[in-house]
Amino acid sequence: MTDDAAHILVVDDDARLRDLLKEFLSEAGFRVSAAQSAADARKKMTNIVFDLIVLDLMMPGESGLQFAHTLRTTDAVPILMLTAMGEAESRIQGLEAGADDYLAKPFEPRELVLRINSILRRVPRAPEPALTVARLGEVSFDMARDELSRDGLPIPLTSGEQRLLHVLAERPGAVFSREDLARLLTPGGGERAIDVQVTRLRRKIEPDPKMPRYLQTVRGQGYILRPD
Repeated sequence: MTDDAAHILVVDDDARLRDLLKEFLSEAGFRVSAAQSAADARKKMTNIVFDLIVLDLMMPGESGLQFAHTLRTTDAVPILMLTAMGEAESRIQGLEAGADDYLAKPFEPRELVLRINSILRRVPRAPEPALTVARLGEVSFDMARDELSRDGLPIPLTSGEQRLLHVLAERPGAVFSREDLARLLTPGGGERAIDVQVTRLRRKIEPDPKMPRYLQTVRGQGYILRPD
């Protein structure tokens, strides 16, 4: 599985089927999350942009049919509906509610993968939302304004600290060598200047600067920012 693999959300109240689908789809190369209800699915969708939803039609409480109908008013994420009923009327209701395809239970797992891939080929991938605010515990860095704050109160930054934090926050999880950072940020200033700025930033963003949680050193490679 690669970082750009399609991310699938499986929504089903049957825990056994959820686990089986999650395992099978993961082995097929997808990133997979699971939800036990429509409400649980909504919570996960507030933090993650999914490429496709595998949705059970019959669930207690808010049904898959109701969830799909409501979701379609605000979101175009593709939906593959699962149903234990094979009647034409149920399939039509699912499609009318906004499902892109349906699959009747019981089904062959390989057919599920084929259906998913077919939908993903037809529907363009949703763009990842651009990171505009880096959350660092109680501290937030607004990348549009290059402003650091804690509980709404500004934390002063030098211009060098602003540039360094912005570069690291643009690519969270990426390792930057001291040499690369010096070339990008302090032409002629040298790598030592980067070390000094990192030390100063840690005092402003870390709960314990001596044991950094967010602005970390990768031994032999450089520095990395790991926002929440």
